[in-house]
Amino acid sequence: MGIKVSPSILSADFSCLGEELKKIKAAGADLIHVDVMDGHFVPNITIGPVVIKDAKRHTDLPLDVHLMIENPQNFIDSFVNAGSDMITLHIETIDVSGFKFQALRLKDKGIKVGVSLNPGTELEKIKELLGVVDFVLVMSVNPGFSGQEFIPEVLPKIRQLRALFKGDISVDGGINDKTARDAVCAGANILVAGSYIFKSKDYAEVIRRLKCAK
Repeated sequence: MGIKVSPSILSADFSCLGEELKKIKAAGADLIHVDVMDGHFVPNITIGPVVIKDAKRHTDLPLDVHLMIENPQNFIDSFVNAGSDMITLHIETIDVSGFKFQALRLKDKGIKVGVSLNPGTELEKIKELLGVVDFVLVMSVNPGFSGQEFIPEVLPKIRQLRALFKGDISVDGGINDKTARDAVCAGANILVAGSYIFKSKDYAEVIRRLKCAK
């Protein structure tokens, strides 16, 4: 299973987002990670569907929209209509039956579905969903802000998940060349990186390093 890199545009320069999207595609990115925060589920406010719509005009890479919001079921359709290719819901914001209902709706629309869990959330919370999701996003920081340090205590969770789940495992938070290696060795195959990529002088070089994390 090859390593994919998903730059998080939370760390991009939004004054020239279209150019940033073109640069990261040319540098070897596989998909685009879009962090949506509402100031309630996490202590930060970021972007809404209008940015997804505009980003879609500037890239043909899949847009993985990570909904870090309360009551996500009230907003999913807006993000799908804006052009999301993948939707990630946090298990902390929706119950299992509600998640399954939304997953079926999304799959009917051709949207890939992911479930995310915070560092402190037990793997047991999502086990019942592993048969309906396309991917799992393991948070390796407490969500809310970019630039945080990787929490190594999530590595056993990734190992346990890989033993149960054959689909994509994405890791988000504090990813650099060293932590990427730890995450990949534990079983992850999608690396979400924000500041490590966008604060670098050479996007292609840092993306290459992440893809060579093994």
